[in-house]
Amino acid sequence: MRCLACDERVGSKGSLCARCWREMPFIEKPWCQRLGTPFAYDVGEETWSPAAIASPPAFDRLRTVTHYDGPARSLVLALKFSRRRELALAMGRWMSRAGNEFLDKDCLVVPVPLHRYRLWTRRFNQAADLAKVVASHCGGRFEPELLKRTRRTRQQVGLSANDRQQNVRSAFTVSRKGVEMVQGRHVVLIDDVLTTGATVTACSKTLLSGGAASVDVLTFSYADPSKGAADDWLNA
Repeated sequence: MRCLACDERVGSKGSLCARCWREMPFIEKPWCQRLGTPFAYDVGEETWSPAAIASPPAFDRLRTVTHYDGPARSLVLALKFSRRRELALAMGRWMSRAGNEFLDKDCLVVPVPLHRYRLWTRRFNQAADLAKVVASHCGGRFEPELLKRTRRTRQQVGLSANDRQQNVRSAFTVSRKGVEMVQGRHVVLIDDVLTTGATVTACSKTLLSGGAASVDVLTFSYADPSKGAADDWLNA
C-alpha cells in the first residue's frame, strides 16, 4: 500500500504517509463564516472577513479543505492529469468533513461542469468524481447533469479578476431536466480548485436565477492568486 501523494509505503489503503500528512496545508478554523478564509486569531464564529463584507458573494458559504500547495497540489494534479480517479475517494471524504455544516440528505450535490469538448478530450470531469463521493457521504442527491456549460471559455491563466468574470459570464445554464428539480432546493456546488472564485460565482448566479433557494460551495483546494499560484489555470 502506498501514500496517495508521494507513493511511500503506508499501513492502510487510501491514506497519506506521516510526512505528507504533516505537510498537508489544511485550512482550519477560525475562518470567515461566508468565504471560509482563515483568520489569524479567533474573532467569533459568525464574523465575516473584510472581503466578504466589501463584496458579498452570490453563494451563501464557501468551504475548502486545503491550500493548493505541497501534497494537496500533488493530489489535484494526479487526479486531473494522471487520471488517478481513485484519489477522489479520499479527497471527497475530506471535502465532506469540511462542508459538514451545510451538507445533508436534502441537498443537491452539483459539480462545476466541463464544456462537452473538454469533457470529450479529458474523458471525465474530476469535479463530478468528487461530487459523487461527497453525495455518498452526506446522503444528498448527486446531480451531474443539472448544470451545463454552454460555451467553451478561455483558460483563466493570466487573466485579471475582472477578465475572469467576463470570461465565464453567461457560460452556464440549468439543463432542461434540472429546471424543475432545482426549484426551491439547496444546492452544494463542487469543484477541485478555487482561485478568484469567478467560476463558482457564475455557476451560483445561474443556479439561483434558475430557482435554487440557496447555494453553498465546496472545493478541495484554494490557489491564492495574490501569491502567484503557479497552476491557477487548473480552474479554467
